[in-house]
Amino acid sequence: MARKTYDNKYILVSTSVFFFLSSLCEDEISCLNEDGQPVDWFIMYKLPKYKQGNVGSGVDYMYLDPSLPNWQMSKYSVNTSEGALGRTLSQLYQRYMSNSSAYMLYNDAPPVLKYEYNYGHTKGALLFDQFQGFWLTHSIPHFPPFPEMGFGYPSTGKLYGQNIQCTTYNYKHFQKISQQLGYINPYTYNCSIPSAYYTKMAEMAQICAGKSVTAVPRRRLEKLMSVNGETFLSFAKSHSYVDDIYAGWIAQTLNTDFLVETWQREAHQLSSNCSLPYHVMNIKRVSLTELVTFSSYDDHSK
Repeated sequence: MARKTYDNKYILVSTSVFFFLSSLCEDEISCLNEDGQPVDWFIMYKLPKYKQGNVGSGVDYMYLDPSLPNWQMSKYSVNTSEGALGRTLSQLYQRYMSNSSAYMLYNDAPPVLKYEYNYGHTKGALLFDQFQGFWLTHSIPHFPPFPEMGFGYPSTGKLYGQNIQCTTYNYKHFQKISQQLGYINPYTYNCSIPSAYYTKMAEMAQICAGKSVTAVPRRRLEKLMSVNGETFLSFAKSHSYVDDIYAGWIAQTLNTDFLVETWQREAHQLSSNCSLPYHVMNIKRVSLTELVTFSSYDDHSK
């Protein structure tokens, strides 16, 4: 599975559907790579338990960041704190009681608590201070744990494939991210937005306080730039936007056909769409390497 770019832009799709020339310093909040070093962004693909008829551990994953030409199999397991995911979130678990930084954990299927149907079908975590931070989005139900519980990975997240994507942004971009969150209506099960952030992060502060945010118009496209100058496009939609986000909006906006993988286990599956100028086709099988292939039926990563 190749990494794909369009005009040097990456795409961020949540349910809302997701030059700063400086080196990343170790004491700054950042996405961290497999060695615990600051990195501009990374993507993890947690492999499903069943691949090509073989039974795996359910916690193996492949990893990609700007320093790598292709996906590589991680030497770590996703349920340990040693890999990129555990190292990145450890910053949140160490800082969550500090008033100098802000954080938010959101998941429509939160850990311990019941599934929340009245919120956006979106999952992620943010941590930032008045200099920079990270935005981590993923597809894993019941994750991550509450800060006081420390890092952990749910047993329910082992069976299917899952995806995790992390990007490091400077502070000014978190105001844009705050506005995007107002559209996706995340279920925030744990957060802290200190008063120093209220003015610029108004939507985050409202969401953290349990208040709804009125999103007008129904959707919003935002250009976000990572600390090292990569451009990401964040497509955010509210609940009132009822069209298929890939066929009706993303493909037509970027003027390109798309191969899209969605959750195929529900009764009302979306079919491929070839009626619009740019087409969206469903993926039936994922191939990351010649040895790592699996059916979309076993993949929750979207």
